[in-house]
Amino acid sequence: MMSSTSPTQLASLRDMGIYEPFQQMVSWGNVFKSDINDHSPNTASSSVIQVDHNIIKASYPSSSHNQIEAEPSSNDHQEEDDDGRNHDKMKRRLAQNREAARKSRLRKKAYVQQLEESRLKLSQLEQELEKAKQQGVYSSGSSYVGSSGSINSSIAAFELEYSHWLEEQSRRVSEIRTALQAHISDIELKMLVESCLNHYANLFRMKADAAKADVFYLISGMWRTSTERFFQWIGGFRPSGLLNVVMPYLQPLTDQQILEVRNLQQSSQQAEDALSQGIDKLQQSLADNIVIDVVMDSNDYPSHMGAAVENLQALEGFVNQADHLRQQTLQQMAKILTTRQAARGLLCLGEYLHRLRALSSLWAARPREHA
Repeated sequence: MMSSTSPTQLASLRDMGIYEPFQQMVSWGNVFKSDINDHSPNTASSSVIQVDHNIIKASYPSSSHNQIEAEPSSNDHQEEDDDGRNHDKMKRRLAQNREAARKSRLRKKAYVQQLEESRLKLSQLEQELEKAKQQGVYSSGSSYVGSSGSINSSIAAFELEYSHWLEEQSRRVSEIRTALQAHISDIELKMLVESCLNHYANLFRMKADAAKADVFYLISGMWRTSTERFFQWIGGFRPSGLLNVVMPYLQPLTDQQILEVRNLQQSSQQAEDALSQGIDKLQQSLADNIVIDVVMDSNDYPSHMGAAVENLQALEGFVNQADHLRQQTLQQMAKILTTRQAARGLLCLGEYLHRLRALSSLWAARPREHA
């Protein structure tokens, strides 16, 4: 038995969204009621068929809805393509990472090998120094021994540092030669020129430290080859002499440059003469202090020898002044010349000093006739 439904209840159910199914249930009740009262099967069957058709519509959406739901299949293909591209990118990144790791391992291996070679060289040098101390001769072949009969450690360090300086000098001269042949820009060439000048300044600093340790070792030229010693002047080269060597390779020069170079040569020669005269006076003063007590039959021997020692201390100042003159001459010459002229001058100077050392080797290796 079904209870009747008021219009107010139907409106409420309609607002809740369940009106239609409830209405269908009511329709079924009316159909059965009509069937009982009217005994009309046609009416009942048609009503039932209509209801069933509505149920089918509610259960299966229209074809348009099916199309809308089928459309995302194209998006699936796009997502698959994106996944494929991401996979390719990941493979490339992994390959790049593997290559970077391989290069990093190679660099690390080369660095470790370089460290090992440096360690072996250092160990070899230490062994040579120890051997030289035991033999009383420095491994470079200079055979310099201090007044106490042992090797001066500061002089030994200077000789080692100077050998490295020569290696670096050869490399810098080679760089300038390559740069001049390659016709690089003036800015790059100027950097090489300044680097080479700084390298000479480093040599003068090394020599100043060696002069403090033993000025006689430095001024005697024992750290240089025999041919270099033949041209030596107060522990190094004569500035005016080197200007004469490099001048032919600096052409063409402007009239102003020629005038300035001549003035530089003249001032360098005057400074050289003044230093040479100072050395001569120092030698004369030492001789006077040594023999004065012999001539005068004086017993003041200690005081005269003390004065001679004080005079010898001035020798270090002469060596430093001579190196200062050499450095100033190089710097002034670089200011007078153009960048390429200065590079050619430094190349010529480097080759000149290198060939002097080579000449010493050839002279030492020359065949000798047996007496």
